[in-house]
This record gives sequence, structure tokens and C-alpha cells, in this order.
Amino acid sequence: MNFFERLGERIERVDSVVSVGLDADPKRIPEHLQDKDLPQWAFNRRIIDATHEHAACYKPNAAFYEDADGWRSLRETIAYAHGKDVPVLLDAKRADIGNTTRQYAKLLDHVDAITVNPYMGRDSLQPFIDRAGKGVFVLCRTSNPGGEDLQDLELASGERVYERVAALADLWNQHGNVGLVVGATAPDELEAIREQVPHLPFLVPGVGAQGGDAEAAVEFGLAEGVGLVNSSRGIIFAGEGEAFDKAAGDAARRLKRRLNQFR
Repeated sequence: MNFFERLGERIERVDSVVSVGLDADPKRIPEHLQDKDLPQWAFNRRIIDATHEHAACYKPNAAFYEDADGWRSLRETIAYAHGKDVPVLLDAKRADIGNTTRQYAKLLDHVDAITVNPYMGRDSLQPFIDRAGKGVFVLCRTSNPGGEDLQDLELASGERVYERVAALADLWNQHGNVGLVVGATAPDELEAIREQVPHLPFLVPGVGAQGGDAEAAVEFGLAEGVGLVNSSRGIIFAGEGEAFDKAAGDAARRLKRRLNQFR
């Protein structure tokens, strides 16, 4: 089975499309964990224990782990999530050319899926896409306010840049392992992209701290029931102090119920 087939089974098993973003900002980790050997790992372990029953996937963002202790924490986090039978999507937004992108694609030796940046075209993504069993989420229409600076530009063909990216991703999906990143903060574009590519699963960020449209995220983010709606800060930093993990579990449960209203 490829990633999306396995993800579909996970979604059905836990009745959830929630992706929990493990953006373990060291500055926000509770004080009582700061003296641990690897505070980020200690934090993530408690988050996973509290949320795995409600998580279709975990999505650590590589930016929070890019030092020696961070990479150690990330490896432990990935192994622990897999031990709970939860897939891991690394939010790394990688891509480059030649041997560099082949090196980046080796990240898929450790995780189940990854986010990639299409700006340099197909050859920059080919080593990722060629991993037929792994998921590849292509940035399309992102949730940040500045996304429109480039993504909304109109091409000579009359398409918007994000529409061209969606069309290309559909062409690149020869192994059935390509999805799109489309933010819930742009519900009109989310709907338009779904009409354009009815069969590609979406990773939909922006529900939670960014205030994205939860109903649109579910209605247009899923392809035949498969897709992910991500919340990071809204779950993992839902509470503070020693009971932070309980607050995270409660937040994940609430988001699961909220999204399931629209499934």
C-alpha cells in the first residue's frame, strides 16, 4: 500500500482527519521539562501519549529541530509515533536540483510523507515522487497572508500560479502518492482547487491558531475521505504547566469532533 492507502485505513480506524503539528518550540516547552536531556522529545512524548487516539497523523516541522539535540529529539519522536501506529509527515518544504534534492529525499527513509516546494519544477521533486510508497505534499495555496504575493499571480494562460501548480501536481501523480498543501484560510481557493483536482488528497493547515475555515477544510480537503486537517499551536500549546498534555488531548478531541460534523 502507498501512503494514502495507509492513511485512509488510519482515518477509518480512529475516525479522525486531524493532523497534530508537533512544532515543539523550545521557548514554549513547560518549565518542568526544561531540565530533561532532550526537552523537545520529553514534550512530544507526552503530547503523543495524550493525542494519539485522535490523530490521523503527526506533522513535525523540521524548522524546530535543526540542531544536534533537535534531530535526536525528532528521531525519537518519529519512532515513538510509529510505535503508536501513527504515520509521520515531515513538514520540511524541501526541494532543490541534482544530487542535493536526492539527498533531501533520503528524509523519506525515516518518515511516511513530506512537504515539498514546487518552485524549481519537476526535476527538483522527482526523487521524492519516485518513492512510490511515500506521500508527497506539494505546496499549492498556503495559509499565510503573503501567500498571495506569488501564488495568486495571473499567468499568460489566465491561470493563477496556484492553479498551475495544482495541474502540474496532478500530472506528476503517476504513483498515486502526490497531494497538495492548501490552507483553510483561503476557502474560496480551496474549493476551486478541489474542483480542479478532484482526486488529490489535501493537507489543510490554518485551522486552529490561524482561524481557518474548518467546514471548508473538511468539505474540500478530503478526496474519497482521505486528507488531513492540521492544527499545531492550537493543540500542543492549548495548556501550560504540568497539565499541558491533558489540555492538548482535550484540544485534539474537540477538533476531531468539530471536523467530524462536516465529514
